[in-house]
Amino acid sequence: MSTLTIKNITVGEGIPKIIIPLVGANEGQILQEAEYVKSLQPDVVEWRVDLFEQVEDLPSVQKMVSKIREVIGDILLLFTFRSHKEGGNKVISDSFYVLLNQAAIRSEKIDLIDVELFNEAKNIEAIVSLAKKHGVFVIMSNHDFEKTPVKDEIVNRLRKMQEYGADIPKIAVMPTSVADVITLLDATDTMKTQYADRPIITMSMGGTGVISRLAGEVFGSAFTFGAGSAASAPGQIPVKELRDVLEILHKSM
Repeated sequence: MSTLTIKNITVGEGIPKIIIPLVGANEGQILQEAEYVKSLQPDVVEWRVDLFEQVEDLPSVQKMVSKIREVIGDILLLFTFRSHKEGGNKVISDSFYVLLNQAAIRSEKIDLIDVELFNEAKNIEAIVSLAKKHGVFVIMSNHDFEKTPVKDEIVNRLRKMQEYGADIPKIAVMPTSVADVITLLDATDTMKTQYADRPIITMSMGGTGVISRLAGEVFGSAFTFGAGSAASAPGQIPVKELRDVLEILHKSM
């Protein structure tokens, strides 16, 4: 698995990089949250735009992206519309999903964009190709809030993301047992050692899966998500606690 450099951040080596989401609903909440998150010094700020009240108004979205950039400065900015079928807050059409992500790319204010794997191939291509033209890195993702697929399926989905041209494949699954967490970690190690030619992100959600958010450096997950003002997914832990544990594990390796 090779590393990836985005601005001054090298992804895929050492301590997993920390992503903190912005989950506010309106401009005031988002900007206040951005100020707080900046003080936590994450590697990446993720804007969960599906939680934004004006998400269906493209000029408002682009304006908000610019304001977030003004607040966070040079910190990497990840733009994410999480679809309702994968745990997000809003239902939109496939065509608007493409337009929304393309508008964010064209804003020239973001560094990374999340593109969900389970979209039509033509829609994925429309977003990924534009992102590459504008120097925006693609995190391709899949989220299963119901279960943990078998190991081979997890690996196959990550490999499919590579085939689509994702810079960073990502999968998040829900465990129903400790065995499910072990399945996710085993799949991560197999992907890292046998198939990945780029950094990957994996996680097992909920309380049972917290170990997967902490042990990425051991098994091969290059990023982890921490809670800022609020969590955006089950199992995220406060950033200070997360960073302390990541550093303890790093010193032991």
